[in-house]
Amino acid sequence: MAEAIAFDIATELITKLSSRALSQVGLCWNLKHDIDDLKRTVRTIKAVLLDAEEKSVTDNLIKVWLEELKDVLYDADDLLDDFSTEALRKDLMGAKKLMKEVRLFFSSSNQFAYGLRMGRQMKAIKARLTLIGSEANHFGFMVRDRPVETSFMTKKRPQTHSFVPKDKIIGRDDDKAALLKLMLEFESEENVYIIPIVGFGGLGKTALAQFVYNDKMVHDHFELKMWVCVSDVFDVKIIVENIIKSATNRAPDQNLEIDQLQRQLRDIIGRKKYLLVLDDIWNEEREEWVSLKELLIGGVKGSRIIVTTRSPRVAKITSKCQPYVLKGLSDDDAWCLFKEIAFEQRYADSTNSAFVEIGKQILERCGGVPLVIRTIASTLSYKETEKEWHSFKDNELVRISQNEGKILSTLKLSYDHLPSHLKHCFAYCRLYPKDYQIRVKTLIQFWIAQGFIKQLNPSQSLEEIGFRYFKDLVDRSFFQEVKNDEPCFTTCKMHDLMHDLAESIAGIESSIVDSDKTASEAGEKRRHISINPSLIPLLKGKKLRTLLHFSCIRDENLSDDEIWDLIITHCRCLRVLKLNYLNIQKISPSIYKLKHLRYLDLSWNSNIKILPKSICKIQNLLVLKLDRCYELQELPKKIEKLVNLTHIGCEVDKDGSHGGADLSELRLLNNLRGELEIRNLGLVKNSKEKFKAANLKEKQHLRSLVLHWDDGDGDDEKSLEDLQPHPNLKELCIEEWGGDAKFPSWLSLLTNLVKIIIDSNFKHLPSFAQLPCLKHLYIYDCTELEYMVDNSPKGSQGEAQSFFPSLKLLRLWNCRNMKSWWRTTKPIDHDSNEDDTTVMGTSTMAFPCLSFLSIRDCPLTSMPLYPSLDDDLWLVGTSSRPLKQTMKMNITSTTPSSSTSSLPLSKLKSFIVNNIEGLDTHTLDECLQHLTGLKALEIRDCKEVDLESLQWELIKNLSHLEIDKIPQLVSLPRGLQHLVQLKKLKIHECHGLRSLLPVFQHLTSLEDFSVSNCKELELSAAGIQKFQDHTSLRSLELRNIPKCWHLPESLQHLTNLQGLYLIDLPNLTSLPDEMRCLTNLQILEIGRIPELEKRCRKDSGADWHKIAHIPNIRLI
Repeated sequence: MAEAIAFDIATELITKLSSRALSQVGLCWNLKHDIDDLKRTVRTIKAVLLDAEEKSVTDNLIKVWLEELKDVLYDADDLLDDFSTEALRKDLMGAKKLMKEVRLFFSSSNQFAYGLRMGRQMKAIKARLTLIGSEANHFGFMVRDRPVETSFMTKKRPQTHSFVPKDKIIGRDDDKAALLKLMLEFESEENVYIIPIVGFGGLGKTALAQFVYNDKMVHDHFELKMWVCVSDVFDVKIIVENIIKSATNRAPDQNLEIDQLQRQLRDIIGRKKYLLVLDDIWNEEREEWVSLKELLIGGVKGSRIIVTTRSPRVAKITSKCQPYVLKGLSDDDAWCLFKEIAFEQRYADSTNSAFVEIGKQILERCGGVPLVIRTIASTLSYKETEKEWHSFKDNELVRISQNEGKILSTLKLSYDHLPSHLKHCFAYCRLYPKDYQIRVKTLIQFWIAQGFIKQLNPSQSLEEIGFRYFKDLVDRSFFQEVKNDEPCFTTCKMHDLMHDLAESIAGIESSIVDSDKTASEAGEKRRHISINPSLIPLLKGKKLRTLLHFSCIRDENLSDDEIWDLIITHCRCLRVLKLNYLNIQKISPSIYKLKHLRYLDLSWNSNIKILPKSICKIQNLLVLKLDRCYELQELPKKIEKLVNLTHIGCEVDKDGSHGGADLSELRLLNNLRGELEIRNLGLVKNSKEKFKAANLKEKQHLRSLVLHWDDGDGDDEKSLEDLQPHPNLKELCIEEWGGDAKFPSWLSLLTNLVKIIIDSNFKHLPSFAQLPCLKHLYIYDCTELEYMVDNSPKGSQGEAQSFFPSLKLLRLWNCRNMKSWWRTTKPIDHDSNEDDTTVMGTSTMAFPCLSFLSIRDCPLTSMPLYPSLDDDLWLVGTSSRPLKQTMKMNITSTTPSSSTSSLPLSKLKSFIVNNIEGLDTHTLDECLQHLTGLKALEIRDCKEVDLESLQWELIKNLSHLEIDKIPQLVSLPRGLQHLVQLKKLKIHECHGLRSLLPVFQHLTSLEDFSVSNCKELELSAAGIQKFQDHTSLRSLELRNIPKCWHLPESLQHLTNLQGLYLIDLPNLTSLPDEMRCLTNLQILEIGRIPELEKRCRKDSGADWHKIAHIPNIRLI
């Protein structure tokens, strides 16, 4: 990784050497001259580093030189950190103590000795740097001042072109169809419509663009087609020249200025409907793009520009429309591509079960990436025996993915374009095992501990900047399976190929030590390792900055003392130490010698009882994790000396019997950030005093506070009042409170709250309506709560403006006594004929921007209305009256000229109704008239609803429908035939259902069909044999249908079926011969059908020959 980060380390060193704090250190210890001298030397070397880094790509001698340089720079950084640590220690001493201790440690003789020792170390580092600097003269480096991320590319991408043979594109027919629709059918307001295609390297963005570019319909539709590969250099003049060249087959005069070129370009594209492909754009500067776009707007209406890029940011600045995000190939298409290449010269082997099995195991590692599949399949095409394939899978596959060949070099282009600070962060992820679920917050804490996060803006915390770094990497596709729990990312994974890339970049600096061999190879140049804990005794390097482990296995022959002795003796430079889950019982008093430590994780070591007092001397410590250390009796008395501590996790003293482990230990830890979770609050004695001592209102950097009562009774009704947090708090969660106290009065002061979770049996709650930033409100299990607000609705326009102004999500679950939102509203009779909005006075009392509403087991008959919902509405075990009121907003507020899009709930995407009081056919049908944008509908346990009478044609965009416990359903409603986009249909426990015909034959877009617990449904060959039109079906589930005598003979038409699930079909005794036609079937599951299971036993069953081709057969 030397070529990527040496410049960054040098920059950081110069910043530290120039700091006021280090200047004071220099004066104090008589090192000013040495510091200035070292700064000049580092500056001299830094000046040529950009050139050195570029040349190192092709010159191994320079690469070695950079490794040596980086090693010295790291040593210099450790030395400067030593200085700043001693300076911090000095600053933290109080005046009286300073007088005593400074006489000892900072006495003139001791100060002189310390300065002499540090001076010698600094001179030694300077001498090493001087030697390395002299060696630089032999390489003839040039001085450069451009940022490393734009000064060079480690490997130029070959120029792309517009031609691609049709037979070379596999698995992209759907993608092509979607793009053709955008190009040929979509009506755009702009003359020139721009379509970005986004995806990481190797997915085939260029190939897809070629596929579309050469389509006959595209050829006939556009008067002019042009293709330009832009790549890393975004020079408008060069791009215009290449567009002209593509359009005219003639290069323009090289002496023309941009003004002459743009006139020539306008003449070419003016008054023409044109297609332009700009392939492989990296530029993220909006101004540069705009300067090009202005030259391209001369085409007539219907012109198109396709942009391919790996960066979502590029897509955003180039087009207003949503980018087309390219995914990996499906399993079937990936296998098709693999098979075509690997068995190109020997087709017979493509059906050999041994080769197929090994091939599919190898294919799993390719992640659906066409580039990777092609590369590996090409290699296998030269291996003709089963033994060679096995050898490749077990031995060579790993090595190939680590070579700088076609696979990683393509992905490395994305890495080369990262800013240098993100290069550090990405390469560090090499320490995680493959396919590991990474906790994003922990990863960012690692980055902070290593100094990778640059705080250019003091108003932003390092953690906030770290999350921005992570998002930047996500946007560039370096992580996958990213989970987001607003406002933060929670977990993610790295694709195996990205992990291989990180490993190749990190080089010898980082490694996973999982064997004796790798432990012995971890020498002095190793700075970061994750290790099997049993191998700690084999460690040799003494310059480690990271020691992680991701295994819970410990060598029981290794005592706690031995572990600590090994770490403290050999790893004095550690910034990150992770020793969780190792059953450690005690911490060495010498831990203070790890003075560079920023991150210490001792969580889940449940037998730790005390921490040594010396831990309070690790003044650089930012994160201390003691979560689930259940036997921990107390924190050290002087824990407040850890003034830099931003995160601490531990259990509260349960009964106060240990004489000191209580909330008062949080008093001075006012730098704490992120989430603070305090458990066992119900068991705290003298709660008023202890809660006040926690001093939560001074902790201004906390983002989230979780107060968990567990068991016990609060001994003070006002105890919640004494846990008042700082107004900066973003998230508040109160769990399992069991007292009779009212909600604390300080809630109204928390004007920055974004998320509130109440999971406690409060009888009364305050009004949350005026909290200006509140986006998410969760109320659970308040079984004694009768109303949300202790007043009546007024519905004035003034109040409407401040009524939940930001709320996006509301969830009310299991509040079984809450019948009204307001206390003084008169009870509503469900049979009342009064106008709802008049009775309730809520015509203007509505959530202004609510997107998601979920009400479960709350008999609410009156509440604020929710016309703006555009995501999900889930109503379970509640009243239909608020829904009716919301619908009636249309009657009282809209005019004949109002557009459909303005109707209440017209943008709703998902609607679930389950056991709703007062919901009949008319009400549901009236509701569906509004839901024109609905994509998913679930109707459950609605006994008064007749589905046949509903106007299904009004929700023709529906793609997901579930019907459950509808006793009146005898056959599928005829209106379903209008649902031409329906992809998923599930029917459950409709005991009156007898037939699926004639409607089922019209649902030809179905991909997933499931019917279960329908005891009167007849599934015979005569009853359902119109499968010949259901070629899109991928999953078919039949469960607990007694009248299913045999599967339909037309089964052979389900050519895309991948999963068939047959459960509890007592009268199904055999499978049809047509099963052999289902060549794409991957899973066959048969459960609780004894006779059929017997016939399907491997090799011996009478039906085995019909299903032997299916890879996964499960008999349960």
